Amino acid sequence: MKIVYFTHSLASCWNHGNAHFLRGVLRELIALGHEVQAYEPEGAWSLANLLEDHGPEGLDAYRDAYPELRSESYGERGDLARMVDGADLVIVHEWSEPDLVARLGKLRAQGAPFLLLFHDTHHRAVSEPEAMRAYDLSAYDGVLAFGEALAEVYRGWGWGDRAFVWHEAADLRHFHPPAVERERQGLVWIGNWGEGERTKELKEFLFRPARETGIGLDVYGVRYHETAKATVRRYGGRYHGWLPNAAAPDVFARHLATIHVPRRFYTRLLPGIPTIRIFEALASGIPLLCAPWDDAEGLFRAGTDYLTASDGADMTRQLERLQADPDLRVSLVRHGLETIRARHSCAHRAEELLAIVTRLRSSRAKSRGVPTEAVHHASTEPELRSVA
Repeated sequence: MKIVYFTHSLASCWNHGNAHFLRGVLRELIALGHEVQAYEPEGAWSLANLLEDHGPEGLDAYRDAYPELRSESYGERGDLARMVDGADLVIVHEWSEPDLVARLGKLRAQGAPFLLLFHDTHHRAVSEPEAMRAYDLSAYDGVLAFGEALAEVYRGWGWGDRAFVWHEAADLRHFHPPAVERERQGLVWIGNWGEGERTKELKEFLFRPARETGIGLDVYGVRYHETAKATVRRYGGRYHGWLPNAAAPDVFARHLATIHVPRRFYTRLLPGIPTIRIFEALASGIPLLCAPWDDAEGLFRAGTDYLTASDGADMTRQLERLQADPDLRVSLVRHGLETIRARHSCAHRAEELLAIVTRLRSSRAKSRGVPTEAVHHASTEPELRSVA
């Protein structure tokens, strides 16, 4: 099967969390024997910021970790017909420009044979619903939503059973425990500051507990203005700037624990959707503590895969408990890895995507009188082997 994916950027993970998952799932599809091609727009702001801050060397970690991946850039009026020629499946990410989304839909409406899916991994469907409903998805075959709460929004917009839950996951080819354990010290937090939508939560669940336990705190991320950097320093933390996601496993391996502090959109408006950092941290074998979030879909085992804290004081107590109990740390790592390996790898998501394709093709075939056995064979048998 030939798969074409339109992303904001495959090369850059600078404030672009979808690149984490996309790299892993495309790699798994390639490993299954499918032909995969990724496209990203010229001048993508994530890549532009990365190059401005770090130069071409900022891409080294990605290239070293994902040698089989590449992407092709396109201009404002790129030849979309050429780009999707021969495709069986085309996926368009939510960060794509509305004009691109509409033009691809027009090709589909004019009879292009590929399945066309919209992939949403953001909160704009609830934080900016009118902006999202302005996207012309009328000719799309389905929506891939990164959580049940988001899929339910699309069902409310009339997508019904064509709104599919497709969670993010960990790339186990890259995110795994270190081959040889070394001394671990302190707490690490990898996350972007953003627009202040979780400043209060960061102070309560990360900065104050780290200072009160004296555990030491290393912070990585982008979009930290001077006030934000001063806040990190005031609580005794060390700010290190941007971290290539490909380098995250090594950073996790040097630290005693990490903390998940969700953005408010994912605790209030889209409950049950974890960030990809939960998947990646558990896959890397580092004990994880979580600020309050509702695992409404039962993706993990709270208290077994990770520790939870109801407020800042509780987070301080949990950190002290974790520091003092090596057996607890071992148990958390073991169970967290167990859950990820059983349910939440990019290999799992690749298989889920292929199952969605089979379902959509079967629905289309029934309306045309095509035997479903032929549809299943065409959906799962690889035709070519290539790179993205």
